[in-house]
Amino acid sequence: MKRMVLWLIVAAVVGLGLYVRLAPADPARWHVPVVAEADRDLPGGVIRVVQTGPDGLARLDQVARATPRTTVLAGSVDEGLITYVSRSRVFGFPDYTTAQQDGDTVRIYGRLRFGRRDFDVNRTRVDGWLAALQS
Repeated sequence: MKRMVLWLIVAAVVGLGLYVRLAPADPARWHVPVVAEADRDLPGGVIRVVQTGPDGLARLDQVARATPRTTVLAGSVDEGLITYVSRSRVFGFPDYTTAQQDGDTVRIYGRLRFGRRDFDVNRTRVDGWLAALQS
């Protein structure tokens, strides 16, 4: 009986892990314009509004694409709106980061998909991307 309970727990953990890694990402839900006028730190993410010049999104795109475990979900520099999926190293939890060019301003919204708190993972990534833009 104890063995059976142990196997059920293992199966549940493996199933949850597979769901986190394989759950489809709906661009209609995540690839949406960033509506913000000021920086905000949120429990499950971060918003940054920065003056970058008209090529800010193109430069940010290069930085984001060079980030390990980060891919484009939808959008492009030409469209002026891109959403990236960045996955955690061990469990593969997805975080979504949308960046939008608006004149000389880039608006960025990084947020988690699963859970309620991201323990500043999105803030660290987004602020790192912005720091790389300035170097």
